[in-house]
Amino acid sequence: MVRVALTGGIATGKSHVLAAFAAREVSTIDADLLSHAVVAAGTPAAQAIERRFGRDVISADGEIDRRKLGAIVFSDASARRDLEAIIHPAVYLAIQRWFEMLPAKTPIAVADIPLLYETGHDSEFDAVVVAACDPDEQIRRVTARDGLTESEARSRVAAQLPIGEKIDRADYVVWTTGTQAETSAKVEDVIRRLAVAD
Repeated sequence: MVRVALTGGIATGKSHVLAAFAAREVSTIDADLLSHAVVAAGTPAAQAIERRFGRDVISADGEIDRRKLGAIVFSDASARRDLEAIIHPAVYLAIQRWFEMLPAKTPIAVADIPLLYETGHDSEFDAVVVAACDPDEQIRRVTARDGLTESEARSRVAAQLPIGEKIDRADYVVWTTGTQAETSAKVEDVIRRLAVAD
């Protein structure tokens, strides 16, 4: 099995790239979904977040108020590191378990991990695919998608490694600035190359 990490920056098109892999019957998992699960109400991670950030980041139903928490961690690097220290170990453990549960004959499996390079886990995978677009396009997409101001969007982009550095470190790059069909065709090419590399 070729264990692949898919990464990129905020709003660089990772979700579409992951869906394009899945549409071609490649096994996929989304670390963002795992991160939601590991901080669900009552989990050890949710309790640790409440201890560190206070009751104000917990909504009435006991779930994490991601908008309030995001406002804190994207304006305070120390707070962001504290949050990552709570969430990331649980997420990577879940990813490892997912790979182990796949059928032995699975040829390629892809885990979408937004902060792969930032967390220093890239060496744990056989290949890294980066979904990329230029930084101005990232800002445009983030403000349109998440309803953030340009300043808020820039702070979120700045909280991650520059996309150029991720491109330089990647084994494969999928540019997402064209049409969805063009992006999907690039994913097909990556799958062919991964199959040959196996």
